[in-house]
Amino acid sequence: MSEVNEKRMTAHIEGDFVVFLIGLRMNKPLKPHKWFPAVMAMPKMLKELNALPSEETGFLGATSIGFGAIVQYWRSFEHLERYARSKDHAHFPAWVAFNKRMKTNRAEVGIWHETYLVEAGQYETVYSGMPPFGLGKASELLPATGNRSGARTRLEI
Repeated sequence: MSEVNEKRMTAHIEGDFVVFLIGLRMNKPLKPHKWFPAVMAMPKMLKELNALPSEETGFLGATSIGFGAIVQYWRSFEHLERYARSKDHAHFPAWVAFNKRMKTNRAEVGIWHETYLVEAGQYETVYSGMPPFGLGKASELLPATGNRSGARTRLEI
């Protein structure tokens, strides 16, 4: 477990980036043969992404936000899409297998994702008494002092 930073911190990342939220919902918990493979696929993908050079994949990091939900950070939508569609990486085969398992009844397991394209400087964060988390884990953490002390000044509005 990461060490807790007692200071107020904020995340800093150069340029545009992508926030990708993804999750799974077990609508029929008594059908593990339907949802368990999908649950096990995400750790494999994250392990793969963490092992590959971020310059190549564009993957900046991820944070779990509860069972079945993860926030991912990517350098660009093109990087995210390239990984998702690559037949040489873990996502595409898992996606195909999921769709095959669900073709007769999509109500048993729900999946969702949301993609947000964030322009440089159009985000704001603060972490206090936290280990590196979220965007702060996927980028650089800086003290939330001076012109970074308030949400409005961090957003430069």
